[in-house]
Amino acid sequence: MPHFLGIDGGGSKTDCVILDGAGTVVGEGRGGPSNPLRVGFPSAFSAVAQSAAEAFAQAKLHPRQITGAVAGMAGAGRRSVARKLLIYLVEQFPAATVHVATDLEVALEAAVGNGPGVVLVAGTGSAAYGRNAAGETSRAGGYGPWIGDEGSAYDIGRRAVAAVAQTRDRNGPVTILAEMIATTLECPTWDDLTDRIAGNAGEFFTRVFGVVVEAAEAEDSTAREILFSAALELSRLAMSVARSLGLREQEFTLAKAGGVFGRSPTLEAMLDSVLRSGLPAAKICALEVSPAVGAARMAQRLAEPLSARAAHGSDD
Repeated sequence: MPHFLGIDGGGSKTDCVILDGAGTVVGEGRGGPSNPLRVGFPSAFSAVAQSAAEAFAQAKLHPRQITGAVAGMAGAGRRSVARKLLIYLVEQFPAATVHVATDLEVALEAAVGNGPGVVLVAGTGSAAYGRNAAGETSRAGGYGPWIGDEGSAYDIGRRAVAAVAQTRDRNGPVTILAEMIATTLECPTWDDLTDRIAGNAGEFFTRVFGVVVEAAEAEDSTAREILFSAALELSRLAMSVARSLGLREQEFTLAKAGGVFGRSPTLEAMLDSVLRSGLPAAKICALEVSPAVGAARMAQRLAEPLSARAAHGSDD
C-alpha cells in the first residue's frame, strides 16, 4: 500500500503526518521550530528529522516506503530556501515524489483541498493565502516580525510589553499586564524582562500573548485594545486576498489556522465581526484538518498523476 508524508513546519513547531493509501493517519510526530530563516537550516533539518522519526516509529514504516512527501515550510516562499529544503528531503525519502510548499499552501489544502478559498494563519507570524475557482492565487502578509506579522502572537506580545513600558514612563494607562507578565514569565524586574527579550524575543513575546488573553478576559482595557488592533490587522490580510481574487461578493470558505486562534473569545468575536462586515458571503470557520494532514493529502494528489502515467505505460 502506498504511504504519503506531510510536514507542516513553522516558527514554533513542526508537525509530521503519514497517511496510508486510504487517507487514514497511521503515524504522527512533532518537533521544534523549523523556519530556516529564524532558526537556521541545521536546526530546521533537525526538527523535521525528529518529527518524521516519531511518525515513522508510530506507523512502523521505513522512509523508503513513502510514495510521496510534501513539506509545507515557513520561509519556503524564497527559492533559495525551497531548494535547500528539497535537496534535504530527497535525501531523506529517496523513493518518494517530493515537493516543497509554503506553510500557507498546505494550510489552504487542509481547508479546501484543491478548490477555492482563503486561509488566515496567525501563529508566531501572520499571513493570508487564497485561491479562486480559476486557480489564481494571492497572499498577503508573512513578512516576518521586523516589518510585518501584524496580529500574530509575536506582535501581540510585543505590543503588550511596549504598553508596559509606556506605563512605566507614565505615558500610558495603568494596566494589569505589568504585574501579570512579571509574575507569569518570572521577570520580577525590568532588567530581567529586557534580558529575556534579548535572549529570545520570539519565544518571549509568543508566551506574553497568553498573558494578554488572560488580561483581556479580566476586562483590562489595554489588553482588549491590543487584541482589537490585532483583529483589525488580521481582517485586513484576509480581505486583501479575497479582494484580489474577486471573492468579496462570492460564497467561499475562510478558514482560520494557527496558535492565535481558539485561545481568546475576545479576539475571535472582534475578528469575526469585522470579517462578516467586509466579506458577508464568506463561510468563516476554524481549520478542522491540520496543515500537516493537508500536506500529506497534497502529496497523495500530486503522486496520483505519476501513478496513472506509470500504469498506462505498463499497459502499453
